[in-house]
Amino acid sequence: MSAQDTQEKQAAAVDAGAYDFLKLERVIWGQPAAEAVLAEAELRSAGRVFIVASHSLNTKTPVVQRIADALGSRHAGTFDGCREHAPRDTVVAAILAARAARPDLIVSVGGGTVIDTVKIVLIGLAHDVTTEEELSAYRMTAGAKIAPPPCRQIAVPTTLSAAEFSNLGGSVDPKRGVKDPFTGPEVGPAAVILDPAACIYTPELLWTSTGIRAVDHAVEGLCSIRPAPLADGCTQHALRLFKEGLPASRDNPDDLEGRLLCQQAAWLAATGILRTPYGASHGIGHALGGVTGMAHGITSCVMLPAVMRWNLPATGPQQALIAAAMGEPEVPAHEQVAALVRRLGLPGRLSEAGVSRDQLPRIVEVALDNMWVKTNPRPIRQPSDVEEILELAW
Repeated sequence: MSAQDTQEKQAAAVDAGAYDFLKLERVIWGQPAAEAVLAEAELRSAGRVFIVASHSLNTKTPVVQRIADALGSRHAGTFDGCREHAPRDTVVAAILAARAARPDLIVSVGGGTVIDTVKIVLIGLAHDVTTEEELSAYRMTAGAKIAPPPCRQIAVPTTLSAAEFSNLGGSVDPKRGVKDPFTGPEVGPAAVILDPAACIYTPELLWTSTGIRAVDHAVEGLCSIRPAPLADGCTQHALRLFKEGLPASRDNPDDLEGRLLCQQAAWLAATGILRTPYGASHGIGHALGGVTGMAHGITSCVMLPAVMRWNLPATGPQQALIAAAMGEPEVPAHEQVAALVRRLGLPGRLSEAGVSRDQLPRIVEVALDNMWVKTNPRPIRQPSDVEEILELAW
C-alpha cells in the first residue's frame, strides 16, 4: 500500500463533522439597550422598526418605551401579545400585526417566548401566512422549504434562555398538545444586545430557571453524540461563569456585573444549539412543556440532573469535564447541577413542579417522537426508557 493510500485510509477513519455558523453579525454589550437599538436601526437604514415584547414588560417596566422613544419616528408599532410557549394563535396575531406595520426591522425585547415568536413571524411573513393551519405547514417536521424573511430581527434578551443565539423557534399547537420546532434562514437575530440593566425587571424565578436552561444547553452540547470543538470549549467556560454569576445575581438582583456574566455565559452555552444534537433533557422538556405547560427553564431544573444520571454510562468522560468546570471535580456532575438548582431555590423534581402521575403516559408518548430524545447519547429505544428517566426525576 502506498503512502498516499495509507493517508487516505487514515483520513477516512477520522470522524467527519461540520459546524454551521448563524447569520449573527454582532453581539453588543456595555451600552444601554435603547441606544444600541437606535444605532442598529441607523446602521441598517431602517425606517420602520416594529417592536415585539411581552405584555408585562411593555406595560409594567420602562424598557420597551425607552426603546420606542429612542427610535422616534422610526417606531412603526409594538405587539405585546406574546404568551409562554408561543401558542399558535399568538404567533399568527403577531404575524398579522407585523404585516400591517410593514417593518424593515423587527426588535424582539424579552425572553425566549418573544424571540421565538419573532423567528416564526419572519417565516410567516415570508410565506404570507394568515392562519394557524397555514403556519403548521412550515414546522420543521413538515419538511417545507423555508424562504428567506423580508427583514431581520435584532434581540434585546431579558432572560437566559439563549433563544437569541439560535435560528430555532418553538410554538405550541394546543390542539395536539405538542410544541413544534420552526427554523429557517436568517430568522435568528442579526444582532444581539446584552444590557443587564434591562434584566433588572425580570422575575427572579424566570431569571434563575432560564439560567439552568442555559446550563442545560452547555451540558447537552458537551455530551452530544456529534460534538463540535468550538462548542466543547465555549460550554465549559459557560459553566464556570454560571457557577459564579447565577448565585451572585440571585443574591443581589442589582448586581449588573453578575447579570452580565450570566448573559455572556448563556451566549457561550448556546454555541451548540442546532449545531450539535442535544439529548433527552431537552427532548423530554419539550414534551413536558407541550403536555403540562411547564416553563422551559423549569423543565431543565427537573430533567437535567436525572438525564445526566441516566446517561452517565455513555457520557462519563464528558461529565468529568462538566464536574471540573463547575468547580468540584470529585463530585459527580449531576449532583453539582442538582445542588445549583437547590441553591437557586428552584424546583428540582417533577413532583415539586406540579406534574401529576396521570400525565406521565402522554409525556412518554410525546417524548418518544422528539428529535432530541432520538439523539440522546444513551439510546432511548422504548417507552420504559423514558419512564425510567421520569422516575429518576420524580
